[in-house]
Amino acid sequence: MLLIIIVIFLAAVGLAFISFLVRAASRSGQLGLRLEPLLVSPIINFFDTLGIGSFAPTMAWMRFRKLVPDQRIPMTMLTGYTPSTFVQSIIFLILLGVGVDPLLLLGSVIAVAAGAYFGVPLAVGSSVRTVQLLVAAALLLAAVFYSLSNLGLMPAGGNASSLPLAETLIVVAASFIFGVLLNFGIGNYAPTLALLSLMGMDPRLVFPIMATGSTLAGAAAATRLVKLADLDLRIVLSLAVGSIPGVLVAAFLVKEMDLVLLRWLVVVVVTYAAITLLHTALKRRPATPEERLEEALFE
Repeated sequence: MLLIIIVIFLAAVGLAFISFLVRAASRSGQLGLRLEPLLVSPIINFFDTLGIGSFAPTMAWMRFRKLVPDQRIPMTMLTGYTPSTFVQSIIFLILLGVGVDPLLLLGSVIAVAAGAYFGVPLAVGSSVRTVQLLVAAALLLAAVFYSLSNLGLMPAGGNASSLPLAETLIVVAASFIFGVLLNFGIGNYAPTLALLSLMGMDPRLVFPIMATGSTLAGAAAATRLVKLADLDLRIVLSLAVGSIPGVLVAAFLVKEMDLVLLRWLVVVVVTYAAITLLHTALKRRPATPEERLEEALFE
């Protein structure tokens, strides 16, 4: 019964969030779509649903194509991909959610959403250099997780569907931190999967926790980002519209794929993107007070 309530709640919040995005874009005169993100986002989210992840490939792509300023990349993709995470979380909850401890599920989800919400001002108020360094770190971290996965060195996990109270509290505290980091483009999937697998959880049962947490975290953060950050809502809407079909195709049409080669390709791409971003950030001289004022006025 609780699972049904959660699914209905997510569906209602998802529809309300999409309506919020459309109204915000209409008010700002940005109610439209851009072709490139509309075409690329289904591909990225197809593989995201299969376990590849969407944040690192998206950051690398946006960085290469210079679609948005570096400091706006994490905020743009977090907002744009939130509608598709609603679809992912509902699918995973229906397929696997019945086996997850409700206390662990709700505690983790609420914590990551709270972290994402309260982390928005940190991301919006951070300097360009700080965000560049954090995004570069996120890309390198993603490359490490992809490599560990391909080499069979990720925690294998156990068969537990719940954790003792002390470990549950550790997961809740860690989830809050993962939520804050979402605003800087550091996805919560890989660290959550690693942490819970190390504690003996069945890795399959981690997916409903990761997806549902990411869903509500994205909605909580995005509602503030749209108001506080200067986002290109045409790109945001294009990511939202394009990503949902990719999720549905992966969830219902593809049962098994050999993704090792693709993960190695992602490792190469995101590592290169991280290095170029680090180079840009480290060679960037500190801004003068006048430059900081000008940057603030035009953000």
